[in-house]
Amino acid sequence: MRYTLLLHYGEEDSSTLGPEVIKAGMEAFAAYAAALEQAEVLISGEVLQPSVLTKTVRVREGEPWIHDGPFIDTKEQLGGIIVIEVPDLDSAIEWAEQAPPAHWGAVEIRPGATYIDEGQWV
Repeated sequence: MRYTLLLHYGEEDSSTLGPEVIKAGMEAFAAYAAALEQAEVLISGEVLQPSVLTKTVRVREGEPWIHDGPFIDTKEQLGGIIVIEVPDLDSAIEWAEQAPPAHWGAVEIRPGATYIDEGQWV
């Protein structure tokens, strides 16, 4: 089954974290990605740019509403996603526990669906 791991964590930069913390985080993500690839469960991954570059689009009464920056004010933002193919939810949870943001943020697990068949997501 396909799952998307949504990686939530605080948006800080090198001026607040320092080069050692940045380097350690990059190494942790590289090791995690290598483990996913070696286990042959990695479908794709994407690191997102900072939320200040976000545009949120909503259409209300036929008119588009476009907002700059993150739409909600939270301490953590969606920083990236990883899509995996594993046998079941328990396996997805095991991989989510190993994701670096699980240790300093949160990892949301969401089942994927590719299409609707007779009203059901498949």
